[in-house]
Amino acid sequence: MRKVTAAVMASTLAFSALSQAAGVITGDNGPSAEGITQHSGQSNMFDGISLTEHQRQQMRDLMHRARHDRLPVNVSEMETMHRLVTAENFDESAVRAQAEKMAQEQVARQVEMARVRNQMFHLLSPEQQAVLNDKHQQRMDQLREVARMQQSSEIKLFSSNTRSNQ
Repeated sequence: MRKVTAAVMASTLAFSALSQAAGVITGDNGPSAEGITQHSGQSNMFDGISLTEHQRQQMRDLMHRARHDRLPVNVSEMETMHRLVTAENFDESAVRAQAEKMAQEQVARQVEMARVRNQMFHLLSPEQQAVLNDKHQQRMDQLREVARMQQSSEIKLFSSNTRSNQ
C-alpha cells in the first residue's frame, strides 16, 4: 500500500510541477484543471533559462496541444475512493484495488507530461540544456540533503524512544 501511495503522491507532485511550468510558459495564471494554482512557490523546469520568443511560442503550442490531449481526471474514481474511505467497514482489498486503478491513470498522465517536457527540453539550445541540467543537479543535491537530515532525525528519534522504553 505504501508503494501505491508513494506512486500516487510522486505523480501528483510531478503533475503539479508540469502544470506550473505550463502556466509560466503560456502566461496562464489561473487555476489548472486539477485545481492547482500556478506559481505555488515550487520551482519549475525552466527557471533561470532565458527563452527566445520563438522558443516561447513553440512551448506554448506544445502546451496547448497537451492540454487538449490530456487525459481528464476521473472524478468518479475519486468518488469511489471517498465512499470506500467513509464506509462503515473498511475493505482493504477494495481500497487497494481502487488505489491501484487510480495510480495507473495517474501514471498514464505522468508519461504524457514527461513526453511534452522532453519535447520542450529539446527545443532548448545546448547551452540552455546545460543550464537546466546544472539547476536540476542543484535541486537534487538539496533534496539529498533534506533526505539525509530527515533520516538523521528519524534515527535520533528512534534511539531516544528506545532509551526511554528501557
